[in-house]
Amino acid sequence: MSSLEVAIVGYGLAGAVFHAPLIAAEPRMRVAAVVTGSAERAERARRAHDGVRVFPDADALFEDLRGIGLVVVATPNHTHAPLAARALDAGIPTVVDKPFAVTVGEAEELVTRADRAGVAMSVFQNRRWDGDFRTVRALVEDGTLGAVRRFESRFERWRPVPKGGWREIGSAAEGAGLLFDLGSHLVDQALTLFGPVRSVYGELDRRRPGIQTDDDVFLALTHENGVRSHLWMSAVTPQLGPRFRVLGADAGYLTYGLDPQEEALRAGRDPGEDDWGTVDSERWGLLGAEPDLSPHPTLAGDYPAFYAEMAAAILDGAPVPVDPRDAVAALRVLEAARRSSGSGTPVPLT
Repeated sequence: MSSLEVAIVGYGLAGAVFHAPLIAAEPRMRVAAVVTGSAERAERARRAHDGVRVFPDADALFEDLRGIGLVVVATPNHTHAPLAARALDAGIPTVVDKPFAVTVGEAEELVTRADRAGVAMSVFQNRRWDGDFRTVRALVEDGTLGAVRRFESRFERWRPVPKGGWREIGSAAEGAGLLFDLGSHLVDQALTLFGPVRSVYGELDRRRPGIQTDDDVFLALTHENGVRSHLWMSAVTPQLGPRFRVLGADAGYLTYGLDPQEEALRAGRDPGEDDWGTVDSERWGLLGAEPDLSPHPTLAGDYPAFYAEMAAAILDGAPVPVDPRDAVAALRVLEAARRSSGSGTPVPLT
């Protein structure tokens, strides 16, 4: 097999905006099938991807997997694990959008299924390829900051009026709320940088009327190496904090604003453009120690790298872009945060 026919299960925001354009931009992949029950989304898929087969539901797809070399699960959170299990049991490599599952038990079972079947599986933690995170990672790994003592990371929004979607009115058992939505990214980034966590303290709140699960969250992680990660995710922040503030023994790094790739995808830009993911110099972060601070170039974001690496994993035997065991570790942190918020005290993980 020299190329991959890809089936995307779910063609809402995740499937149509985040996955499909990146798959289409990868030379060794093609969007060959889409699952959606919406006539409008089905027509959108046909316009965007020549020759795409559209299925009304997952059952129809799994009855006709001819030619499919990769299944991408981009459906509501509580359906991730059951759909991924069906793909793995059919012997098809699988990408699962975040969160990987809604419980650690579900996630561990998926890893077992993939190992037993000898099938490649990865989790779409695309924020590892944000330009600002790539910059932080480079500064941490090359020692520019010295020994890191505190890592601060935020995904904050100002949405005082709820939109009413399932992420706001669904239950925690369904994986709704910001802890599992944005927290999946923030925790994954912290673990990628600083490794396993010794204890977790969480504050999960519901601030807006009509909300059924958390819309304002703070997590404090103590890593086994002593680094402390403070993570904020909120829909009720009238003044936004820095995206990253990283404090080391020798220097710090501070940056505001979001990686531009999400906005570019929403606007329909082609991920194959030469300037994809670049950040203008006026938006670079500040590096140094007081009073000697200076703008530091932000590395270009690279979401297309995820599916390039996934193609290499399936076709060439390379490692998957995100090890699903990393996602299991992140889920342990998220579950501990929920327990901690109920008790008001840190929860040990080791």
